[in-house]
Amino acid sequence: MPATGSERPRRGPGMTEVARAAGVSQKTVSRVVNGEPHVSPEVRDRVLRAVQELGYRPNNAARALLLGRYRRIGVVSLGSALYGPATLLLALERAMHRAGYSFALAGTLEGQPVQVAVEALLEQGVDGIVLSEPIDDGTPLRLSADVPVVSLGEGVEVGQGKSAAVDADGFGAARSATEYLLSLGHRTVWHIPGPGDWWAARDRVRGWREALAAAGAPEPPLPAEGDWSPASGYAAGRQLAQLSDVTAVFAANDDMAIGALRAFAEAGLSVPGDVSVVGFDDIPAAAYLSPPLTTVRQDFTAVAERAVDVLITMIEGGPAPAERTGIATELTVRASSGPAREPAPPRR
Repeated sequence: MPATGSERPRRGPGMTEVARAAGVSQKTVSRVVNGEPHVSPEVRDRVLRAVQELGYRPNNAARALLLGRYRRIGVVSLGSALYGPATLLLALERAMHRAGYSFALAGTLEGQPVQVAVEALLEQGVDGIVLSEPIDDGTPLRLSADVPVVSLGEGVEVGQGKSAAVDADGFGAARSATEYLLSLGHRTVWHIPGPGDWWAARDRVRGWREALAAAGAPEPPLPAEGDWSPASGYAAGRQLAQLSDVTAVFAANDDMAIGALRAFAEAGLSVPGDVSVVGFDDIPAAAYLSPPLTTVRQDFTAVAERAVDVLITMIEGGPAPAERTGIATELTVRASSGPAREPAPPRR
């Protein structure tokens, strides 16, 4: 039943009530709430205790008028449940909260331009945007926005604002994984690729190809591209299991590597005795497979924190980095990779 007259909902506590409860000025409360310096730890604790006890919530619209900022960062995301995008999204939210910013999310629907999600965030009121959108058509993305934008992957052109790109070095990681397998004596390395409309999949193909070319190793044909799922890795693994010269496989993610492991086992091939397998991501299950999976570990927390740092620097008037920022990865060697064997007779 709607409230009328004297039954109107009670207004929540304001900054005046918090200041009175903490025994400080409203200006001090404002400094604490907005994460500003020059407040002693004892006073900060007192204000935060009053905020919690009273249930005070800052008015974002009023704060934006006062400070010229919303203290909110928007994220454009595919909304994928895949390990990489989902883990990165959680890391972004945590990094923003640690930096004193709230988090707003806009998902992109299939076939929907990224600009639609950007507009939704701008209407909510954000100080900057992180573009965690892994799919593109291979052409440079151009956006219209009057706030800074950081892309987690390919660079983006922003009409009225500054932009930067931050990501894990997928190209370098794929090259290192391929070089590692070649160093074990394998004549060449086969690759199970991800979907071609993901920039990360294209980066990993480029790194694999460059490592083969630099070593003078033949480049084998790619099987049908996968969709990051174990099922697609299994399908590719079944193809590769029929070829007698396949002794080393680099999969574009761990889930596809897991599917390939199943296919090789069904074909009677041992890993790493007959085929060495390397994945990418280092999902939590990778260390507990049989055999444990050699894989590339991405530091999603480091990527998120760097992206938020770069974005806040631009929000506060600082310059955009001159170049794309790549976060180092780490090859985690486990039991799924080993020295090359002599080619076996044709498999049936």
